Amino acid sequence: MRALVTGATGFVGRHLLAQLERPIVLSRDGARAERLLAEYAVRAFSWDAQNEPAPAQAFEDVEVVFHLAGEPVAQGRWTRAKKARLRDSRVTGTRNLVRTLAKLEHKPRTLISASAVGYYSDRGDETLDESASPGKDFLAEICVAWEEESQKAADAGIRVVNLRIGIVLGSGGGALAKMLTPFKFGLGSSLGHGRQWMSWIHLDDLIGIMLFAARCDQIRGPINATAPNPVTNRQFTKALGKALRRPTVLPSVPGIVLRLGMGEFASVLLASQKAIPRAAQAAGYEFVHSQLEEALQDILD
Repeated sequence: MRALVTGATGFVGRHLLAQLERPIVLSRDGARAERLLAEYAVRAFSWDAQNEPAPAQAFEDVEVVFHLAGEPVAQGRWTRAKKARLRDSRVTGTRNLVRTLAKLEHKPRTLISASAVGYYSDRGDETLDESASPGKDFLAEICVAWEEESQKAADAGIRVVNLRIGIVLGSGGGALAKMLTPFKFGLGSSLGHGRQWMSWIHLDDLIGIMLFAARCDQIRGPINATAPNPVTNRQFTKALGKALRRPTVLPSVPGIVLRLGMGEFASVLLASQKAIPRAAQAAGYEFVHSQLEEALQDILD
C-alpha cells in the first residue's frame, strides 16, 4: 500500500509511518521533515497547506492518503489568532488537499481524514455512535466543516473515511504525557464534577483502525476512533493513579478554576462525549485494548 501522510511529524503521524513502507510525506518544510523522519525512509514534499494546493507530483502511485495535519488543540491559550489557526489548518488545509486530489489523472483510491469526537460537543450521558448529530460549539463547528471539505473528494470518486478520534493514549507523547507529572507526584485529581465521559483510544488501536479502514472498502464516512468502553473522568483518574501506584485523593479541580487558568480550552476538558466505535466493530475491527486499565498498564509498564 503506497501511502502519503500529512501531519507526519506529530505524535500519531510518526507511529503511523512506522507501519508503512516507503511513505510519502507532505510538510511545511520537506527537507526538514526528511531529516526528522529519516528512520522511516520517507520522501517528503514541501506544502504550505493553508495557502496553496498540495503539490500534484507528491501523489504519483499513491493509493491511500492519511490526512492528519492540524494545529495542536491543547497547546497554548485559545486567543482569537489561535482559534483562527485551529480552523484554517483543518478546514482550509483539507480544502487545498482535496483540490489537488480532484484534479489528478490517477487519483488515490482512499482518503483517510482526521476529525475528532469534538464533533459531538458536550452530550452528557448520551451514547454517541456515528449517526449522532453534531454539536454547536467551536470545535464541533470546525469538525463539521473539516469533514465537509474532505467529503468533496468523494465527488471525484475517492472513498473518504472521517476518523472521529478520541483521547489518544500512548507512551512518549499525546494526552497522557501531559497528565503524568501531576499524577506521579500524587497530585492527580478529577476535573469539574468528574462525571463527564471520556472517549479514549490506545495508540495501537488508533493506528490499527486507520490501516483497517484503508484496506476495508466497505468503510465510508465517519468512524469513531475510540475504544468500545468509554469511562468517566473520575474513573479515568482512579485508573491512572492505580496504574502509577499513586494516590488520587485530592478534591476535584472546580470547573471555574479550569476556566480561569485555561480560558475557553477548559470546555474541552469538561465536555462529556460517550462515543462508541459502532462502525469499526460492525466492519470487523477487533480492538487490542478495549479496557482502560489494561491499556494503561500496557503503556506504562
